[in-house]
Amino acid sequence: MFRRNRKLMRRAGIFWVVAIMACALTQVWAQDDASVPSQEPPASSQQQPSPAYGQEGQTAPISQNPPISGLDMPSLEPHAAPLSYLQPGATFSESVDTNIGNTLGGSTFGGITRGLGSVVLKRLWSHYDLALDYVGGVGYYHVSGEGFKSLQSSDIVQKILWKRGQLSLRNSFSYLPEGSFGGAYGSLGSAGISSIGSTPFGAFWGGTGLGTLGLTPRILNVSIADVTQTLTPKSAITVAGGYAFNHFYGNNTNGAPFIGSSQVSAQAGYNRILTSHTQIALVYGYQGFDFTALGSAFHSHVVEALVGHRISGRMDLLVGAGPQFTRINTPCTILDVGSPGCNIDQSGQLVATPTTKIGVAAQARLRYRFTKTSMELTYQRYLTTGSGLFAGAQSDIVHLNAERPLSRVWSAFADIGYSHNSRLQGLSSTEKSTCGGPSPQPPCPGVDANYYNLGFFGGGVHRAFGRNLHGFVSYQFNELAFDHSYCAATLPCDRISNRQVVTFGLDWTPRPIRID
Repeated sequence: MFRRNRKLMRRAGIFWVVAIMACALTQVWAQDDASVPSQEPPASSQQQPSPAYGQEGQTAPISQNPPISGLDMPSLEPHAAPLSYLQPGATFSESVDTNIGNTLGGSTFGGITRGLGSVVLKRLWSHYDLALDYVGGVGYYHVSGEGFKSLQSSDIVQKILWKRGQLSLRNSFSYLPEGSFGGAYGSLGSAGISSIGSTPFGAFWGGTGLGTLGLTPRILNVSIADVTQTLTPKSAITVAGGYAFNHFYGNNTNGAPFIGSSQVSAQAGYNRILTSHTQIALVYGYQGFDFTALGSAFHSHVVEALVGHRISGRMDLLVGAGPQFTRINTPCTILDVGSPGCNIDQSGQLVATPTTKIGVAAQARLRYRFTKTSMELTYQRYLTTGSGLFAGAQSDIVHLNAERPLSRVWSAFADIGYSHNSRLQGLSSTEKSTCGGPSPQPPCPGVDANYYNLGFFGGGVHRAFGRNLHGFVSYQFNELAFDHSYCAATLPCDRISNRQVVTFGLDWTPRPIRID
């Protein structure tokens, strides 16, 4: 049965990856009708401030092509006039959920009512740029014992510019009752509100929660300082450092505490422009993970070679890969003797020996703007915190989203994602000795499984009722599945959570208020 379930899990993973890649290729091969008049950009694109890369008149290659080792990405609307503005917004939605408790094997129907307000601020000075966006409100879960839940998310970027470079100070914060990657939140305008809680910095910096059980409030915060410096018209360096933490206020549906974590990250890269459209870069990255409650930690060093190809206003392609060296420090007790990294020396003392693993880190990103369709496909392979379920995981993450206007007032959007998360370090014998024990013994922290997969797909339509009011309807399917080892102690058991959510609502997105 174990082999059979492993095969089923592998087939499920292959299905998700193939589905995402097929959708991406369909978008690339699609031929858009250039004769249709251009549409006004959707509200979602107006809400998100475009990153600034310097003032007009600076070196063209660098300003049009930010270094690929940095955190900035080029705008797919490079000729948009830089403006200072303020834009408020509001969203009201109602969802019908087939597994509102987000439990394994759960099938409890329920509704979720959400009311959210938002504000976007972009302020430009001669040598300073400020971009801020905030979305916050409440959700009411129509199920016994839940009720009101707070939803909060904010991102801020402050840039200090000089003739040949910039310093950026960034922070992303979220407080949510469940995970953020495929969180089944429906839609905010024509962009998925499931993006709330996922920082724009990616998995390397600790900015994504990949999977959750139950409804447990959690704080995720990422702070980063990064510097970009142009050396010559064709070369630049980037240096960045960040700190992230993930804190949980409760246990999962099995009564086990989630594993809180903190992460220190650093990155340095050298970039070289080969042609007007092509860049290469060599990047070194460091990740330091700490799980204070378990007394364990590990450190990772990554060296990546990157290649980027950009066509201004149309395409942004990035591909990178390199070796990854991980050193794991695991706590050692008398019950752990004989396990990797834990032995007794000649004097009878316990000796904890760090273990080293060698792997591969990789990333890829394709952003493309057709005449009428915009799409983004990303792949990331990095070490992550384990999202409170594992004390560290090797994660492979694929994500595709696309938008397309259907007429003057109708538009459609799609969002598909898949992640495979393998446990990096197992539970110690001391921790396992408490698993399944009667009260007052605590349950095991996190989840005792070798890996889990999380996949989701969703989409919907968006309709404009005038300039400021918009309506939307969306559907999303989520599946969280642990491997067979999750049920090793108690057979049979539920190890898969399926969830379907239908959401409809209204957006109020007025035109931006220009700030002179």
